[in-house]
Amino acid sequence: MSEISVPPLKLSGLEPVSIGEGTLFVNIGERTNVTGSKAFARMILNGEFDQALSVARQQVENGAQIIDINMDEAMLDSKAAMVRFLNLIASEPDIARVPIMVDSSKWDVIEAGLRCIQGKGIVNSISMKEGVEKFKHEARLVRRYGAAAVVMAFDEVGQADTFARKIEICERAYRVLVDEVGFPPEDIIFDPNIFAVATGIEEHNNYAVDFIEAVRWIKQNLPGAKVSGGVSNVSFSFRGNDPVREAIHTVFLYHAIQAGMDMGIVNAGMVGVYDELEPVLRERVEDVVLNRRPDAGERLVEVAESAKSGAKDESKKYDWRGTPDNPVSVEQRLSHAMVHGITEFIVPDTEEAYQAVLAKGGRPLHVIEGPLMAGMNIVGDLFGAGKMFLPQVVKSARVMKSAVAHLIPYIEEEKRQDEAAGRDVRTKGKIIIATVKGDVHDIGKNIVTVVLQCNNFEVVNMGVMVPCHEILARAKIEGADIVGLSGLITPSLEEMQYVAGEMQKDDHFRVKKIPLLIGGATTSRVHTAVKIAPHYEGPVVYVPDASRSVGVAQNLLSEQATQYINELNADYEKVRQQHANKKQVPLWPLAKARANKTPIDWASFVPAQPKFLGRRVFKNFDLSELAKYIDWGPFFQTWDLAGPFPAILKDEIVGAEAVRV
Repeated sequence: MSEISVPPLKLSGLEPVSIGEGTLFVNIGERTNVTGSKAFARMILNGEFDQALSVARQQVENGAQIIDINMDEAMLDSKAAMVRFLNLIASEPDIARVPIMVDSSKWDVIEAGLRCIQGKGIVNSISMKEGVEKFKHEARLVRRYGAAAVVMAFDEVGQADTFARKIEICERAYRVLVDEVGFPPEDIIFDPNIFAVATGIEEHNNYAVDFIEAVRWIKQNLPGAKVSGGVSNVSFSFRGNDPVREAIHTVFLYHAIQAGMDMGIVNAGMVGVYDELEPVLRERVEDVVLNRRPDAGERLVEVAESAKSGAKDESKKYDWRGTPDNPVSVEQRLSHAMVHGITEFIVPDTEEAYQAVLAKGGRPLHVIEGPLMAGMNIVGDLFGAGKMFLPQVVKSARVMKSAVAHLIPYIEEEKRQDEAAGRDVRTKGKIIIATVKGDVHDIGKNIVTVVLQCNNFEVVNMGVMVPCHEILARAKIEGADIVGLSGLITPSLEEMQYVAGEMQKDDHFRVKKIPLLIGGATTSRVHTAVKIAPHYEGPVVYVPDASRSVGVAQNLLSEQATQYINELNADYEKVRQQHANKKQVPLWPLAKARANKTPIDWASFVPAQPKFLGRRVFKNFDLSELAKYIDWGPFFQTWDLAGPFPAILKDEIVGAEAVRV
């Protein structure tokens, strides 16, 4: 099917959020929901709205990018409670900065909520269950209020429970919204219904697969539409067994996100790390989620109790720390603590790592650059692969912050000793560093600050949520040699592009060609080269992690800076060309591709008997003949080699046993 360009879904609280192609999974906090949290419901029913605000604040601090608010409780004036709570949130900038999802089964409650929220929120939800006319009426009101809408896969017949029903209802709703209401397709968020699996009822076995396949179909056939869902529903059969529920959520999300799921209502505390799940449990959960065998539910039940008891077995709780008979290195313990967000032992473990480094004549900085950064690199890899989610990364970052805080006194003492001994502690350059506007994450930036300061760079850390004009003004006042930008969430990438563009407009930066450093979990070499660097004539450098920042800064301010920058620019130009070449092959429409299928008459086909059965060894075979039929494109793209691909290999194929490049 040919590609159709659709703008991203744009939401906002006090700060904008853009959700489109390439955006990582968006976590919607579920704890401000009276039907999903007993504690929150108790606070609202008791009129303890100030305490209820702390629940919303905690969700945002823990990485929720949108918060779902629901006041549907039988003993509650839902409309009044919704209005009061949203008005209180509006006066709390640390909460109001994220978009609000107004969640209710009552339209008057939703409409009351829409009148309170600032920015662009989401309605959860509308559907065709009471007919198309009411559906269109509510959709028009949602559009008038300037909100996006969750559209449930629900029509006059009932909820969609099979793949066929899910895509039938979603396609019908999409056509009504886009063609008849004029609803922006990018503001449509489908919820194709997540139902419980492993219930013991055979008809339920394919529920997760149906949802995942419906996600894939929606993303391929309904341009611009997004997909969400209530993740906790999938594990309802195992309520009371948190380890199994966590495993089901983790596996389900891993596969649903790969299929294109954009966001979900998630309890971050009930999602684990995919690669860290116990292998047998993960295999059996995956059998259930993907419906790989008819007895999958029974096999999961077999291990469910042991998983539950294992989680409560205090003797196994600390197995990751090792035993006298099975010791675990401090590097492994630090890595485990990072990945799982465990702060309980981080100070003594960091001290042990420091003493080990000190015994070898090392510096406290080596603990940061060594085992601590190694642990954070694992977190970064898992996050990038969709096996960890933002709230988990935030917990990991807090562990790192605690470890670095323990090392700071040692680092400061080392600096005092250097000054007292008359050793050269002159600054190598001044660097301004800030987390860009719209982003409050600062752990990585703070680590970079410490690492650079330990290497005699003067660093001015401006903090978080720093607007572009303040960054540039401070850089001029301080006479900065380098400007560094940091961000964790996807909207930060657009703000970085804006900062680069503003630097280009300002003669102070453009003429002096002051370098711009780019870092953060969502940034990448390709994004920096393709999206940010073209906005600014000066050097724009992607810094993968804190340990690389010193080398980059030294290269940019050394006598060899010109050569380094030329090599960097050449590398980025190659990246841009490779990125552009990926889009050169036009896609055929689906109908044309199907019309071009190979005609095979299987009814009259008689398979020929092979002339030879068994193993046959070929010797002295001319591999140049085989090379004519090999598509070397993926190989060269993977290894960042230039084309034309087959021509390069034509004279490089030698002998009968190997291909040499």
